[in-house]
Formats: sequence, C-alpha cells, structure tokens
Amino acid sequence: MAIPNIAVRGSTGLTLYQSESPYDLVSKFPSDVSSTCKFMLFSPNGKHFAWINNSKVVIVKTSDWKTIAEVDYPKAAQLAYSCKGTFLIVYEPFMTTPSNPKGSPNVHIIKTADGQLVKSLEYRDYKLWTPQWSSDEKICARFLNGDVLFYENSNFDNIVHRIKGLKLNNYSISPGNQPLNILCFIPAKTGPSNGRLFQYPDFSTIVANKSFFQADRVEIFWNQKGTASLMLTSTDVDKTGASYYGKQGLHLITSKGDTSQVIVNKEGPLYNAAWSPSSNEFCVIYGFMPAKATLYNLKCDPVIEFGTGTFNAVYYNPFGNILLLAGFGNVQGNAELWDINGKKKIKKIEIPDTTFLQWSPDGKHFVTATTAPRLKVSNGYKIWHYSGALLHEKPWGKDELYQVVWQNYPQGTFKTPNIVFKAVEGIASSQPIASKQVYRPPHARNSDFKPTSLHEDSSLETKNQSKAYLKMKKKREAKRQAKQMQDVEDSNDDKQNAVKIIDVPKDNEKQLRIKKIQSDLKSINRFKTLQSSGKELDNNQMARLKLENGLIAELKQLQL
Repeated sequence: MAIPNIAVRGSTGLTLYQSESPYDLVSKFPSDVSSTCKFMLFSPNGKHFAWINNSKVVIVKTSDWKTIAEVDYPKAAQLAYSCKGTFLIVYEPFMTTPSNPKGSPNVHIIKTADGQLVKSLEYRDYKLWTPQWSSDEKICARFLNGDVLFYENSNFDNIVHRIKGLKLNNYSISPGNQPLNILCFIPAKTGPSNGRLFQYPDFSTIVANKSFFQADRVEIFWNQKGTASLMLTSTDVDKTGASYYGKQGLHLITSKGDTSQVIVNKEGPLYNAAWSPSSNEFCVIYGFMPAKATLYNLKCDPVIEFGTGTFNAVYYNPFGNILLLAGFGNVQGNAELWDINGKKKIKKIEIPDTTFLQWSPDGKHFVTATTAPRLKVSNGYKIWHYSGALLHEKPWGKDELYQVVWQNYPQGTFKTPNIVFKAVEGIASSQPIASKQVYRPPHARNSDFKPTSLHEDSSLETKNQSKAYLKMKKKREAKRQAKQMQDVEDSNDDKQNAVKIIDVPKDNEKQLRIKKIQSDLKSINRFKTLQSSGKELDNNQMARLKLENGLIAELKQLQL
C-alpha cells in the first residue's frame, strides 16, 4: 500500500519526508537546499510535484522523483494545476517599467509533461488570476474585467463563449461529471446583490438566482458532485448597526434551481463551512465564542448539533466518515474528532499554536504545523492518528517553517478507514504546555494563600448579608453549576459522546412549505404587476408565472 509523503519548505530549503516510522528523508528526492524556495505544489493526482526556486520553476515526477523540466520565470510567485494536472500555471506579479509602460503577460500556462509554454495571459489584478477548468479539462475559463471568457479543447487563442455585461466580482465552475454549471456573484451598489447560476453554454437562461443584501464579497464552496454550492457572503460594515464587525450570510444554490438561506441559531460571525465528501450535507461553525457547530442537509435543515467549543475551522477526512473541529488564531488550540456515521466523539486533543492542518489522503492521519510568518517561534509539524494519538513530531529549531503539504494520490488508492475507538500508542509532545494553575503572587507562594475570583465571596464582605443577596448568590451558584454540567467532557461514555440529533417534525416541514409557497406567490404577483405596466419580463420570470396555478393548488391542499 502507498505511504503518503510530506513535503516541507522552510528557511533551510525544500525537503520530502516519509509519514511513517522511521520518518526519514525520501532518499530519491532531489532536496533543494536553497533558502529562496518560494512555493511548492503537488498535482491533483499526485503524479507531479513543482516548486519555485530562485528564478526557476522545477517540475519532477513523483514515481522516481526525477526532474522533467526547469523553466525560467524570474518573478514567479505562485503555482496552480489544472484539474487533471495536464497544465501548470505560473503567476508573476504584474509590473510596468519606464521602458515597458504597458507591462507584459504575467500568467503562464505550461505543459506539466515537458514544461513547454502553451499560452501567456495578462492579469493586472491579483484577484482571480487562476484559470478554472472543468473536471475533464475540455473547458477552461478565465476572469477578465468583470467578464468570464471560455476556451475549449486547450485552444487558448479562440474564445468560444463569454459571460459579459454583468460586472462580476467572483465566479466558480462546478466540479464533478454533472453538466457544467457556472455560479456568478454580481455585487450591487444599490439594492440587492445576486448569486446567479448558469449552465454552460446557455448564458441567456438563469438556472437559479439568489438575492441578498449587504454583500460586498463572497466565498463559493461546491460539493464534490457539483450539484450544490454554498455562498458565504460578507461585508465590512453592517449598515443596520447591529455589529461592529460587519455582516455575514450563508446561502445554498442547487443545480435544480432551488435556493435557500442557511439559518443559524446563535448570534455572531460565520467562521467556516465545509461540504462532506458525500455531497449530501455540510457543516457550519458560527456564533460568538464558544462557537457552535451544526450539520445541515440539502434542505438547510439542521441534522446534528455538535455542541459548543473554541472552534473556527472544520475539516472532513477524504472519505467523509471523520469530522475534525479545530480552533486557530486567537482562540484556544483545541480539536475534536467525530465519528459521523456513529454520531460519537472520538477524541478531544490540544493543538496549541497551530496555524495549518491537513488530512492525509489515507483518511487516518492528519498533520498540524506551526509556520512563519504567522508565528516565528516554535516552528515545526506533528503527525497525528484520528484516535488522537501523536505519532511523530518534527521541531524546526531556530529556523522558520513556511509550508507543509501531503502528497496527493489518485482516487481509489486508499480504502475508507474503519473507525476503532481504541487508542493507538503514541508519543508525548516535547512542546511545553501552558500551566493551568491559578497565579499566586510571590509573597503567597509558600503559604496557605487561597486565590479568589470575582464570582466568589470576598473576604471584605460583611457577615450580615441581606436575604436578597443570599438569594441572588444561590441563583448564581446554580447557574454556574448548570453551565459546568453542559460542558462537553472528553470521555468514552456513550451518553457524553452522543450528539444531538434533530428530527424535524412533519408539522414544521408543512409550515415551512406553506411559507415558501406564499413567498413565491407574492413574487409572482409582483411580476404580473410589472408585466401589466408594460415592462418586459425575462425568461426566468416568465417561467415562474407558469407555476402560479400549481402553487395555488398545493397551498390549498396543505391548508386543509
């Protein structure tokens, strides 16, 4: 069976390590000791590996780690692969000089097999510089001045289709073998912004449209099958004044034309959302700390609630049977691993100072790393087992670690791991753990000093306390104890590890459907008013008018 390797880039250069004992260097890999290595990347199928060193882009085959191409690009800063790894895209920052005031093409598409240049493109703005391919690589799209240009069969000299005039801010091509869909984000200076779904190559017909207010930018997350997408909208300023940190929203759009908003039941920011590899459900982390994690189905109904914790990131393993909830940045470095099928918590671990986390292609291991420039001390990486056991630790000493990445493998290389709750033998971390003891001032460290908190009785309180004070004190104590009972404890007890499974009552589904039909009928009445005033309706609006009789009949049936 294949053993995934780990590529590591730091101030000492680029190296490749084994991910199983004895965790040695891969001897055949041509280690690049140059400290000027800027970026590295495996192809999606793992057959090729490329990195930027000094003024060159180097490509090697992972079967024997032999160099197949070295291409000169003095200002290369980033790399990207096409879906099947046929092409490697090299990005250089766009620059103008007195001798060349118009600048030169700065995005280069080269063949992975031999490094030959296929096409050079010009991108003045760093945003959306990466061309996007369909899963079979027959169609390629690129962003240009608010339009999307399409090429077919790797002919980059002939633009076959174009989405123009919409002044797009973002777009994304669907993955998978479904009919190719393109989701576009159209911001608005006044009125609502729109997420609009088209099916290639018919851009005159709107498959689905979702409108939302207060959306300056959007992140798009497709499921693996390409049948549904999440749009995480955000704005820097909340015009309602409800939040100092702006406003966010999460919306679902499907290839069937359905749209809906994901409703969360706790106030606060939306930190992260991730699709399950099964493409039938997704997990969202939201709310002020301690944040909440909830699993939703394709109807945006909550299915499982994982409770609260210091989470702001979610990671599925490649097979979707293990979910990892983690906290990075300015929150406490904890992680929880969950068995999705069994709906049980596997383990809770501490991962302090972590800036990067990635699952191994085998679905059983994951790596955490502390990297620069986010943190310039205690750099290094650790390899973990899904049971929570630390298997390997590689400190980076006084040097800086920049990037850690697993080697990719073709789909089907590894089998779905069977989850066993028995702990795997691991090692103890050499990283010092912050003390959890209460601080004692120097003069009290060798005495019977008992620390107090703001919630405890003070020695300055009078002995004769009023009945109202005692009653309030009793309520506070009961509330504090109730809160402690609700905390998720790390235990193998099934009752503690069981998640909250939400069963949506049929009556609630009925009421939600009634509200949805009533909302659709209001929209149809609005379209009829516009039509009677002489305004021409588009194809999507005309199609919705034809649904009126069917919606009225369904509404009457539901109200019986």
